[in-house]
Amino acid sequence: MNLDSLYQEIILDHYKKPLGSGLQDNFSGEAFHVNTSCGDEVTVRVLLDGNQILNMTHEGVGCSISRASASVLHALTKEETTETFHVLLDNFVDLMHSQGKVVPDEEVLGDAAAFAGVSKYPARVKCALLPWMAMKDAIEGAGNE
Repeated sequence: MNLDSLYQEIILDHYKKPLGSGLQDNFSGEAFHVNTSCGDEVTVRVLLDGNQILNMTHEGVGCSISRASASVLHALTKEETTETFHVLLDNFVDLMHSQGKVVPDEEVLGDAAAFAGVSKYPARVKCALLPWMAMKDAIEGAGNE
């Protein structure tokens, strides 16, 4: 199995069995984002204890990329710190803007490295970034920066 096939399989697995799907009632911050170019929507809720991310949940409609990206984000940030999230965010944004020219650091990005191929398609980059930007705003809205 080549790397592209493995990455596609990871994205499909997260799309079919999304982690963190369904909005939690108890949350510190919430953000709703829409990708106006394609209509994808996502609501992200984050539960914080200081700078500790206790949980992140999401609900939305859209393509497999945006929905899988939200699932991966949940897996990467649960019980991490907001500082860790910002490191992940910076790395993911760099990857998404690389136009396929950057080899992702799987040690840092985990399953988010699977979106490397998405970076070759500018119209899809917004789909992958949608839940990440919503989580950033949810954290900022919680006032825990």
